[in-house]
Amino acid sequence: MTAPALYEIETSEGDDGTMHPAEQLWTPCADGTADHGFITHQGLFVAGIDGDTDDDLYPVGFLVLGHQRWADIIEAAAAYMARTHGWRNLHLYPGDDPSVLIPRIPRAVHTHGVFLRHPHPDHGCGCEWDDTWRMVWAPATEPGAVPVTAMRHPAAAVTAAGVPNPDEGAPAIWAA
Repeated sequence: MTAPALYEIETSEGDDGTMHPAEQLWTPCADGTADHGFITHQGLFVAGIDGDTDDDLYPVGFLVLGHQRWADIIEAAAAYMARTHGWRNLHLYPGDDPSVLIPRIPRAVHTHGVFLRHPHPDHGCGCEWDDTWRMVWAPATEPGAVPVTAMRHPAAAVTAAGVPNPDEGAPAIWAA
């Protein structure tokens, strides 16, 4: 028995009926991280991640390339909020009422993700997703999987970021 694919590369149909990949596996690197929403903070590459809905004004979680220490993730996430959204308090979203400060920061996890970049450079489509990327959580054995450390934003709902939970059998471990 074979396991089902955990992710699927989007395709599009050409004028001649031939299916072409609309995405490619992408490996983030230092040269292109800023162009794709990552910032560099003390040598770490961090990006905010959106939730399942398009209604989010601010990130519901954070993604740092590689397996990093929890304290470093917190610092990188705070730097991301300060640089990208001009907000220094990681416990709140900009505009939130400071009297409802959230006292605890969620734990970070070491996991893996597959980065898919749209469009495939040989078959550009010119759509609104042009030159964007998405990430799908994946086990370390999945082809193209990249080690990442992830943490949800403290003010986001527990399920908003969908960060893998090691206590529920997800392919992840808690960051130290």
